[in-house]
Amino acid sequence: MKTYHITVDGQMYEVTVEEVRGTSAGVVAPPKPVAPVPPPPPPSKPAPTPAAPKPAPAPAASAGGGNQVQAPMPGKILSIQAKPGDSVKSGKVLLILEAMKMENDIMASVDGTVQAVNVNVGDSVNTGDVLVVIG
Repeated sequence: MKTYHITVDGQMYEVTVEEVRGTSAGVVAPPKPVAPVPPPPPPSKPAPTPAAPKPAPAPAASAGGGNQVQAPMPGKILSIQAKPGDSVKSGKVLLILEAMKMENDIMASVDGTVQAVNVNVGDSVNTGDVLVVIG
């Protein structure tokens, strides 16, 4: 015979099981309730959930008539893939921003021509900083 602790709907039971060989059925002892185990205390602070990378926010029109591509989060510029005068299509990667040890593609949100690139490789940027202007 073997004894097991089984939890059903939060109630713990001690169950004794007898191995039965052949066709005759054996008798199994009825389950005995065991003192319930209290649930673990809630954590003092909820654990932060990892944030999924978000696409760059919609461009804002600048005073010069161009569309601004802004940093969606603070980070460091790893590479720049566009330069002033380049023709770009919506969805083309303009630069790569490292944030929280992840590489995030910052893409053009409109078709147009790159008017200005306001950052250099290695620059640290904050949320909302204008990275590129597309006209």
